[in-house]
Amino acid sequence: MKAQNFIKGALIISVGGLVAKILGALYRIPLTNMLGGEGMGIYQMVYPLYCLLLTLSATGIPSGLARIVAQSEARGERSRSAAVLRRALFLFSAIGLLGSAVMFFASPVMSGWQREAGASHAYRMLAPSVFFVSVISCYRGYFQGKGNFLPTALSEIFEQAVKISLGLYFAYTFRQDPAAAVAYALLAVTVSEALAAAFMIVWGSIGLRGMPKPLYRERPAVRAGSLLRFILPVAIAAGVLPLSNMIDSIIIVNQIGRYAENATALYGVFSGGANTLVNLPVSLCYGLAAAVIPLVSSLYAKGMAGEAEKKICFALKCTFFVSVPAAAFLFAFPSETCAFLFRSVTGEEGAWLVRLVRIMSFGAVLLSAVQTLSACLTGRGKPKIAALSMSVSVAVKIALEFWLVKIPKVSVAGAAIAAICCYFVALLVNLLYSIRDKSNFARMAFDLCKFAGAAAVAVGAAYPLRFAGALALLGVSAAVYIPLCLLLKCFSREELGMFGRRKNYDHDNRAGVRPGRSHGGRKGSDPFRR
Repeated sequence: MKAQNFIKGALIISVGGLVAKILGALYRIPLTNMLGGEGMGIYQMVYPLYCLLLTLSATGIPSGLARIVAQSEARGERSRSAAVLRRALFLFSAIGLLGSAVMFFASPVMSGWQREAGASHAYRMLAPSVFFVSVISCYRGYFQGKGNFLPTALSEIFEQAVKISLGLYFAYTFRQDPAAAVAYALLAVTVSEALAAAFMIVWGSIGLRGMPKPLYRERPAVRAGSLLRFILPVAIAAGVLPLSNMIDSIIIVNQIGRYAENATALYGVFSGGANTLVNLPVSLCYGLAAAVIPLVSSLYAKGMAGEAEKKICFALKCTFFVSVPAAAFLFAFPSETCAFLFRSVTGEEGAWLVRLVRIMSFGAVLLSAVQTLSACLTGRGKPKIAALSMSVSVAVKIALEFWLVKIPKVSVAGAAIAAICCYFVALLVNLLYSIRDKSNFARMAFDLCKFAGAAAVAVGAAYPLRFAGALALLGVSAAVYIPLCLLLKCFSREELGMFGRRKNYDHDNRAGVRPGRSHGGRKGSDPFRR
């Protein structure tokens, strides 16, 4: 994958993810107003098991398939890529169907553990989504491996639009009964995933229809066992965090319930409020993680380990460029941000939300970096390391959370502190395995310091305007931060040129000419270029 293709792919999928997340954040505002703290608590209780099943049946698929398809495309084996997609669809559709069945029939047990009978019906409404997301993930991995990120971005926006329109309609219709409103709002999620799956199937069918037959016999498609051996560690790495979130829903509600009556509402504030805000920059950085997998995989397949590590550092630099100012903004202006997005959350719950956002603001940087580095490890063919780092860090999180949350003065803030420690441990382990060159590590640390300095100056410049509201604060911060990054030369001219300077260069390459350079024995030459 060419450098500008990496940037373009990251931008496409990041913009798609950002639009989807903005729609989701805007959706949470009226939804929270209609459901209230208790309704949002039930809503968030259902999601941990759903996310866990999604992870086991779908989350590792895009990363794993992207790597396999990218390698096939680099060898010119396009029909083999299509065969991998068909094999993956057959395998993971079955796994997704099993996940849907588990969620449907386990609903009474989970609602009993969570001490919330109203959650049982909600689990059943959401259960079919596991199957549909498995299908969607197969197509997303296939397209990402081919360097085509547009279907992923469009499908994300499409499913959010359907979920919002139907979800608000159902929440308003059943607003007098919080449990029913939650259940039907989750039914809207199922409908949106079903329509998004149909969208991807149609797009994929059109793309596969015109695929030429190979002139020679290619290697056989990847077997189901091989797919599982590669994708399973990726799924475990991604699934450890949703598993911990499911455990959160049990620990927090049960421990706080011993000394407070609003345990479900506090869990809803933590999971549905603070986590939602922190995950906005993380979701924006997801495009970088998705785009870097085929790039790193292709470079390692060609034996260009040094070049691959440089691309990892560049992806991490882009991650810091987005996540560091977001974390600084959330830390400096939590009350203004919460007042803008969650106006219905007031009183004691509102005070807790502001406190949690400030504590968890650092998680925007840590979790975004963990996401990017985990993707890089997947591209290197080392998904087991990412799985191990997340397993160790989540074990630390659960132990700290169990100890802290039971202290009344700490309460739900203990869950936020434990989450920060979890992300920090995972980041340290991933860094040790991703960046081996000390000079690269030093440059990355220096870049982080420059971004942090620029972000501090930006939020400091906006601080006197706190009375103006969150949007004005955001605009001033961005207007100061971006020029400061240019002034501090956070990105080199070569890196900035990746956004569009190489169009003529590619034209010359297609003509077989590289101005000023010889083809003979160049280390960076690509024998698979067309």
